[in-house]
Amino acid sequence: MKKIILCLALFSFCTFVQAQRKTKIVEPVIQENPDTGGKVIKRKVAIGRFSNETQYAKGIFYDKENDPMGKQALDILSSKLAASGKFLLLERSDLAALLEEAKKSDNGLATIGADYMIIGSITEFGRKNVGKSGVFSTTKSQIVEAAVAIRLVDVSTGLIIYSDEGKGSAELTTRTTMGVGGKADYDATLSDKAISEAIGQLVENIINKCTNKPWRTFFLSYDAEAQLIAGGASQGIKAGDTFAVKTKGKKVKNPQTGVMIELPGKKLGTVTVIDTAGDTPETEYSYVSFSGDSSTIDANNLTDYYIEEIK
Repeated sequence: MKKIILCLALFSFCTFVQAQRKTKIVEPVIQENPDTGGKVIKRKVAIGRFSNETQYAKGIFYDKENDPMGKQALDILSSKLAASGKFLLLERSDLAALLEEAKKSDNGLATIGADYMIIGSITEFGRKNVGKSGVFSTTKSQIVEAAVAIRLVDVSTGLIIYSDEGKGSAELTTRTTMGVGGKADYDATLSDKAISEAIGQLVENIINKCTNKPWRTFFLSYDAEAQLIAGGASQGIKAGDTFAVKTKGKKVKNPQTGVMIELPGKKLGTVTVIDTAGDTPETEYSYVSFSGDSSTIDANNLTDYYIEEIK
């Protein structure tokens, strides 16, 4: 009689056992359009390349130019940066041609048309299945681990201002007791979650590095008819905004690193935005009015000056 009662109790318990799904994902929360307490001018960012440097899913017909993991990582990074509300993301499918042109140009990487460029790669990726069997229960887990490396380049100088690697993992666990429970087949979404976690660890630092430096732009035209600067409404510029006008500082070579350093420029005055125009982030511009000694501006050498955000 006792055996019958024990069996009934075990059967009753097992019928309520469900498959347990556990996904280990810890990501920093990126607040959409956060309130920073001040005006935020969106930086133009080009994601130059996001490659898959691992051997995962690289068969005989592997196409480096159409790698699904690389594109997946690029989409995740783009989504997270856009959610911050601090960037204009530029499509740069012709980046290889632009970089070649930059080598021949005096302006260097400025021909890319962005303030910053991001170069990334998936450096580690792996999937494994582990399990544990007991007298009454069996546990099986699918685990995906990924590592992503990112470099952030200041286009105006060509210098790497931030470089780091983030790692992420995602896990799916199923458990059965006395043969009752659930089973989980191959879960492709774990790859997304592991890569997303790895990228999420780097996004906050990317945002901080890009916004710590004051936003800059340049004169497009300066004459009696119009005074124009690059940048417009999509970056958050509006009528009434005021920016400083400065001369480009002297460039000196750091003997320790061999890198050219631009010293701070001299402030000549300010410009106030009158109106904005243009159809796309690449072609937008603003009408401005200069306040200061107009004789200090040489209209024939506008590349000697820059307009900077006042912080």
